[in-house]
Amino acid sequence: MQARTSRDNLELRPLGVRTGINMHAEGSALVELGNTRVQATVSVEARLPPHLRNVKGAGGWLTAEYAMLPRSTSQRRQRERLYAGGRTQEIQRLIGRSLRTVTRLDLFRGQTLYVDVDVLQADGGTRCAGIVAGYAALTELAERLVFDGKLSEWPLSAEVAAVSVGLLGTETRLDLDAAEDQACSLDLNVVATGSGEIIEVQGGSEAAPVAAETYVRLIGAGVTGAATLLERLRPQLGKTRA
Repeated sequence: MQARTSRDNLELRPLGVRTGINMHAEGSALVELGNTRVQATVSVEARLPPHLRNVKGAGGWLTAEYAMLPRSTSQRRQRERLYAGGRTQEIQRLIGRSLRTVTRLDLFRGQTLYVDVDVLQADGGTRCAGIVAGYAALTELAERLVFDGKLSEWPLSAEVAAVSVGLLGTETRLDLDAAEDQACSLDLNVVATGSGEIIEVQGGSEAAPVAAETYVRLIGAGVTGAATLLERLRPQLGKTRA
């Protein structure tokens, strides 16, 4: 695999977003990134996790859970009924960290926001799509709370998106599908804000070490890709905010 037949190396896959897909959840969204389809819901509960209870000045908390449905992949996956596997824990912690960074938890004092991310169909970039879906669901929650007068301030401090980027031969590839992800010698997941600030970079080489300049180049492509993703996402979220 050397050339993309349908898009340029630094071109994102088509993005589709729908919010309000779950009538029961306080916030919800469905994100389609190419052939990857991920849904996220936000639930708000009036309690804090044990590590924050009885902590003076504690605000709220946000945590995430991630799961791949049995036929999200070409072969049926067994459900993780009792304990989340290592990969699942790694991904849900990444999603939680990314969304906590841009959520004003001081406005949710005594409350926990649960972001549940479920992969309906996987074709690469599920954790990145999960972050985007989680952010879109949080945006719907924020709009409801502000519109209903339950919050007087916008509870998200920044926009956030994530995109995968990889090195295939000497080429930088953005927003990898599953086949590209498997073929790349180095792949990263870059989480960034719309203004270009980096929240997290996850990943590394699966072959030979790479030069620092190459690593930095890939991160730069990821930051630019995240900003472009947010430009496409913004009109699909509904209301425009200053």
